[in-house]
Amino acid sequence: MANTQSSRAVGFGRALIAVYAVLALAATARSFVQIVGKFDVAPVAYILSGVAGVVYILATVALLKKGDTWYRIAWITIIFELVGVLTVGTLSLVDPVLFPSDTVWSVYGRGYLFIPTVLPILGMLWLYRRRPSAPPAGVRS
Repeated sequence: MANTQSSRAVGFGRALIAVYAVLALAATARSFVQIVGKFDVAPVAYILSGVAGVVYILATVALLKKGDTWYRIAWITIIFELVGVLTVGTLSLVDPVLFPSDTVWSVYGRGYLFIPTVLPILGMLWLYRRRPSAPPAGVRS
């Protein structure tokens, strides 16, 4: 088991973080353009795209940072992301009227090659494999 004091931005982790950073930029830019240019068309969809952007930014930072606190923040953020993409993805299929314009998470991230659905699963698997090891008995951390 790896110690969270070492960088998680190596190997597969580096690629994972890079994809999170690209999605952070894409989702944030998309929502900014939508909110500034045509907010009245689909406010819920555009706000959800903004939320997705913030989630991707926070996940990127949490995955880059060292320490147990950032490890927990990464888990919370990625779980929130998965719940968001599954909820919005399902709602956008069941009742498309709710989202007159696509969000990053609409139809499970179809507009982003379904990466928003696969990414949190890969992120959770990777975080699990990089979980902090428990200190030996009697040792304070």
